[in-house]
Amino acid sequence: MSNIDRFRRERARKLRSNATEPEQNLWRALKAIPVYGSHFRRQVSIGPYVADFACLKARLVIELDGGHHSQDDVAAKDEARTQWLEKEGYRVVRFWNAELSQNMPGVLDSIYAALYGSPQAEAVALPTPPRPVGRPSPSRGG
Repeated sequence: MSNIDRFRRERARKLRSNATEPEQNLWRALKAIPVYGSHFRRQVSIGPYVADFACLKARLVIELDGGHHSQDDVAAKDEARTQWLEKEGYRVVRFWNAELSQNMPGVLDSIYAALYGSPQAEAVALPTPPRPVGRPSPSRGG
């Protein structure tokens, strides 16, 4: 494992152990969403980034943004991050921290809709997404 990979894993581990209150609340709520055939993970290392939450099988990334994300420089970095993730085949859904405290059911409906097409859709097993061509599997030592 390279030093960069080791650094990302350590960073993700620290972020998991120092989760913000909105992250803790969403994590508890995500465990209640039926994601058949997969699950959400928190503080997931994806390429050069650590995503707040991800369902890898659905290739769905959920990011929680605090007030500092409205600053121009941070918003520009967020946009670059989103574009990179989307180029890699992920869908990125962003929520403001305040949305979680004011409308958790609406946030969960949006996440469910991102997974299954609508908040009322019946949950079904997620298909295995195609692997990007030419990229080795990290779980297989690649």
